[in-house]
Amino acid sequence: MKLAPIAAFLTAHALVSSAYAAEKTVTLAVERMTCALCPITVRKSLEAVPGVEHVVVSREDHSAVVTFDDAKTQVDSLVKATTNAGYPSAPRS
Repeated sequence: MKLAPIAAFLTAHALVSSAYAAEKTVTLAVERMTCALCPITVRKSLEAVPGVEHVVVSREDHSAVVTFDDAKTQVDSLVKATTNAGYPSAPRS
């Protein structure tokens, strides 16, 4: 009997928390992309980050456009993912 109020609270909390989540898009300037396989590696490293919804990588522009759920990840996690894959990046202003 005491579990019902707790379950109701947790359900309400989850609904309220998800209401604050927003889909965001950031463009990262990505270094060291020199070959045709580099964008694939960058894309896969970003797609492995929880909350990432869509990634488009351009070797020609040395960029990655990432759409993500800001309740699940932040830009610093995206930068860390590409850097750990050997391609340092930073948000493009």
